[in-house]
Amino acid sequence: MASEIRNVDELVTEACAAFEKRFGSKPNVASRAPGRVNLIGEHTDYNGGFVFPMALPMVTVMVGNPTASGTCRVETLSGSTDEPRYTEFSVDELKPGAPKWANYVKGVAAQMPGKIPSFDAVICSSVPLGGGVSSSASVEVAVYTFLEQMGGGGQDTPVIDKILRCQKAEHVFAGMPCGIMDQFISMMGKEGHALLIDCRSQQGRLVPMTDPEVVVLVTNSNVKHELTGSEYPTRRKQCETAAKVLGVSSLREATELDLEDKKADLDKETYRRVRHVITEIRRTEEAAAALENGEYDKFGELMIASHNSLRDDYEVSCKELDQLVEFAMEMKSEGVYGSRMTGGGFGGCTVTLLKASAVDKVIDHINNKYKANGKAATFYVCPPSDGASKIKL
Repeated sequence: MASEIRNVDELVTEACAAFEKRFGSKPNVASRAPGRVNLIGEHTDYNGGFVFPMALPMVTVMVGNPTASGTCRVETLSGSTDEPRYTEFSVDELKPGAPKWANYVKGVAAQMPGKIPSFDAVICSSVPLGGGVSSSASVEVAVYTFLEQMGGGGQDTPVIDKILRCQKAEHVFAGMPCGIMDQFISMMGKEGHALLIDCRSQQGRLVPMTDPEVVVLVTNSNVKHELTGSEYPTRRKQCETAAKVLGVSSLREATELDLEDKKADLDKETYRRVRHVITEIRRTEEAAAALENGEYDKFGELMIASHNSLRDDYEVSCKELDQLVEFAMEMKSEGVYGSRMTGGGFGGCTVTLLKASAVDKVIDHINNKYKANGKAATFYVCPPSDGASKIKL
């Protein structure tokens, strides 16, 4: 069976109760921001390509109050159990440190365009951690939306500027050179729609996903990833180096023909990395058009091609993700259109497009096969949801 997704009201109630217990007063300021699942278009965003995510119903909630103490006091109800859940830091001396989760809070506070007061806050999230569904961006955007209400947003700040500030927080404070997708969809998601984002022009186009007979299933392998290791930065560097060899500003500008022309100038591994990016950018455009036209079989084929490319050329999949995709596709005749790993890789989640009528049967099949391999997966049926917003308490 699919897991129940905790609703926002429940998270807010829990966060407010924790705030009163910790700080002895009621919070007056609140915000929410969702995680995301990327339907297709992986490792293309930092190459100026297309990505095609949707916002999830799982969100991060932040509640709190401004203070005059100069010290920010923050508690998280989510996070790694081996890290302290409470931390304090000076609003005037924001720098990365421990615990790691607090770097997302401090990072955004440091990027706010206006001066912010110190604050007390509690963070509560239903976004799975390390699942490749962007728990970090949901925290960053929730923090931005929270601090904006305290006068830290500056007047008339363009949305793209807010998104870039949240992205910069992750670059500088979490040491993660991510693309723009996660913060963009967390801020700009719209209920009933996926968002085709052109990462070169930094613009998005909403694509309706309102067919009640088709649903998105997110399957968490429960294999945790942490991308601040060498894998992600190494691949990003390979792409940047290859773009110079190909004589383009980013791999978005390159074609498969360009790649073949310069094949002799690239080592085999870098060649495969570039082949993934170039073909994935094309697949993503095609997939958005297919979904818009209700061509679910075609969309599913593109999802599989994307997964195979991520597995073989970009080498960011893992045994568990490959198994989950394989088990899902064994149910093609029952109504599964396509399945693929989603997110940065090395664990986390898969995303599957399938008929609503097949959900229970497909979950049972995947679950039984995965359990036979000694693993336990978690399943979520996810409608496309709204991006970040303020919450009235």
